[in-house]
Amino acid sequence: MANIDRYTGTENKAKMPHTSNVVHCDGPDCAHAFDVVPLQPRNGSLDALCPKCDGHGAWNTEIDLVSFRCKRAICDRCYGAGWVETGSDPIGLPDIELAPSGMPRWTTRLIPREDATEQDMTGPLASP
Repeated sequence: MANIDRYTGTENKAKMPHTSNVVHCDGPDCAHAFDVVPLQPRNGSLDALCPKCDGHGAWNTEIDLVSFRCKRAICDRCYGAGWVETGSDPIGLPDIELAPSGMPRWTTRLIPREDATEQDMTGPLASP
């Protein structure tokens, strides 16, 4: 499909308006992993910054250092929240429930720490 300029009606042959310098990041340890990734605000009862993503909730897997376009990976430790629970507050677990309309939707199920099973306690939001 040709790229036609809508004002002149001629074909636009320009490929890329700028140079690019794409860097691939292997994980949150890379030098450019957190470039242009904001820190997440503390929401609710989560107590401490996530030790894996340092409160960002995600990191760059690929970033263009010229245009700053990027692809990101969500942190599997805090599920993108940037914060984790450390005290005796309830533990939030991702869950799916049916909405009143009958459609499924994502929700966070809170369970008391003393009622949590060993499987729940090893989840990413349970402790830092």
